[in-house]
Amino acid sequence: MSCDFLLRANPGVRSLQPYEPGKPESELARELGVQRIIKLASNENPSGPSQSVLHTIQDQASRIHRYPDGNGFELKAALAEIYGLDQAQITLGNGSNDILQLLANAFLGPGDEVIFSQHSFAVYPIVTQAAGATAKVIPAKNYEADLGAHLAAITDHTKMIFLANPNNPTGTWIWARELKEFISAVPQHVLVVIDEAYAEYILDDKMASALSWLSEFPNLIVTRTFSKAYGLAGLRVGYGVCHIQVADLLNRVRQPFNVNSLAQAAALTALEDQEYLIDSVQLNNQGMALIEGKLKQLDLNWIPSKANFLCIEVNQPGRELYQKLLRQGVIVRPIEVYELPNHIRVSIGTQEENELFLVALEKALVAN
Repeated sequence: MSCDFLLRANPGVRSLQPYEPGKPESELARELGVQRIIKLASNENPSGPSQSVLHTIQDQASRIHRYPDGNGFELKAALAEIYGLDQAQITLGNGSNDILQLLANAFLGPGDEVIFSQHSFAVYPIVTQAAGATAKVIPAKNYEADLGAHLAAITDHTKMIFLANPNNPTGTWIWARELKEFISAVPQHVLVVIDEAYAEYILDDKMASALSWLSEFPNLIVTRTFSKAYGLAGLRVGYGVCHIQVADLLNRVRQPFNVNSLAQAAALTALEDQEYLIDSVQLNNQGMALIEGKLKQLDLNWIPSKANFLCIEVNQPGRELYQKLLRQGVIVRPIEVYELPNHIRVSIGTQEENELFLVALEKALVAN
């Protein structure tokens, strides 16, 4: 006797589409037989982890038969010292995505509303819908979050607002004064989640981190990750910082040992290696300038970015150009799922990777 498991699934899950990650290099090699592959699809640090992190991982490898510290004491202590926090405000996650999921598990359900912008991170609608809550997607203004429209959309049913700063996939940002004014205007019963996955790439003093406002706004939650600038994407470690009561609720739904021992040790070492971080940001800025200069020559438009990627308008379906680039061994990200069908998102790579991408892009633009 057959059973339709789709009908047995939670209502919010039935119509969900799985998150589409960047195409793996090994998959492209199998499909097209391409030997030299450049992956610029997932906003990773092209430098790889620092040498000090690699040494730490090697040192810790012999201990992986033991469970990790379920409370992440040492990593929390380091974060608390750096940012002037109470350890009880910090929740560790298997990447910052995990924190977003924990927030949905702890606070969202049928009848609740969640507000976020058009063209914002795909995980926001996924965790919202999976929890049975209702997404209110606010049309973007020049690809940016329209904060006034966000405020106007708040009702008694609004439970949470997601804002990424800088935003993925557009790279757009919100100035500190504007963001703080927005948070001040949000009713305190509404949780405001500021996703700062790319915060380490920001050098502009006008873009202060929301971490410095936590004592003023008990409804503020800030999420961060070690997957981007710190080069630890494969280890999956992130964290959320918020009011102690909110953190306590997140820890009630958090899986035991959700951050593995290698990830905790590597993140702790990464925090200490500021020289690596500075070099990574400098490499990113140089690559950004190189790509933007070539895009001007090619008469292509792009969305100005404060992150480690560019969202480029390619004057044709982005999916088609993506396929043309794949045949040259270059993996970027088509982003029609973000309602940007004629754009691609390109991560900033090493100088060599950036130059090879630009050669491939110029060829793809004229290919039939």
